Amino acid sequence: MRVRTALCSAVSALSALALLSACGSGSTSASSSDRPLVGVDYPRSDTDFWNSYIKYTPQYAKELGLDLKTTNSQNDVAKLTANAQTFISQGVKGLAVAPQDTAAIAPTLAQMEAKKIPVVTIDTRPDTGNVFMVVRADNRAYGEKACRYLGTKLGGKGKVVMLQGGLDSINGRDRTEAFNECMKKNYPDIKVFGEATNWDGAVAAQKLQTDLTANPDIKGIYMQSSFALSGTLQVLKQKGLLVDPKDKKHVFVVSNDGIPEELKSIAEGKIDATVSQPADIYAKYALYYLKAAIDGKTFKPGRTDHDSTIIQVRDGLLEDQLPAPLVTADGGTYGGVPSVKSDDTSLWGNNLG
Repeated sequence: MRVRTALCSAVSALSALALLSACGSGSTSASSSDRPLVGVDYPRSDTDFWNSYIKYTPQYAKELGLDLKTTNSQNDVAKLTANAQTFISQGVKGLAVAPQDTAAIAPTLAQMEAKKIPVVTIDTRPDTGNVFMVVRADNRAYGEKACRYLGTKLGGKGKVVMLQGGLDSINGRDRTEAFNECMKKNYPDIKVFGEATNWDGAVAAQKLQTDLTANPDIKGIYMQSSFALSGTLQVLKQKGLLVDPKDKKHVFVVSNDGIPEELKSIAEGKIDATVSQPADIYAKYALYYLKAAIDGKTFKPGRTDHDSTIIQVRDGLLEDQLPAPLVTADGGTYGGVPSVKSDDTSLWGNNLG
């Protein structure tokens, strides 16, 4: 059965997307007595994905009738903790965060719970502690989809490099574990070189170059985020491997985010696929659930009215797993996984104007 919420009418009334300029750290909307004040901490602003999320947030805050204050913790849990203190002093009624270190956020969550300030986490799920809702796509499915695509393209044989994110993050762990498990089960003749990068593009490029030098027969790369896109393309170009997909020297590359540059690179044949992580609806439903919490609404596991599924992760913790499709040049099906074409207008990366 589909889960219908009391906010359906509010969400269905959202107007067509018109992006606003990026909101800087500490920005504030005008306060008013009848509009609940909420805080949003941006986790970083050094990637195209998060800069897109930053652009979407004030748009949806306005449309949902929320006043907004923002900070940027710049991938630093100490700054996130300090920013939470600032939000408390400003009297916010709810807080949305995207902690990059999903273990270290626990004390901050405990403090917000003690203050009765509901918290929604976006993109990541805390290892411990309570939040009102986690807004996230199924990150294990990311790893599975990348595995299925590469396994199909390589015919079940060969070598691939996985440029991992940070393993202190549930996202890095989920993507890594799912990719490895899928390869072991379905493509046991593919050797995987797992490289820890801590979401650092320079580290990813250096490790990829080392792997390709030692193993020139590597035919596949899985980048767990678009943080590695620029460096990967540069390394492949230096090695003479940035060639048309029909060329036998081509190395198949799967990325993860769905930023415009990835979609362009797929169309140009520089990379082959990505998983479109929904920056737009991350912003939308982060604020949607904050408003729901402030209004006293509750939710339960099951299908939603916005093409997602709420699951119970553990006692008292729900996660709304938003859709994140595989994206390819041809929109084909790979290892049983359907994809959409890179020029599909439904993809947020094609709608940034």
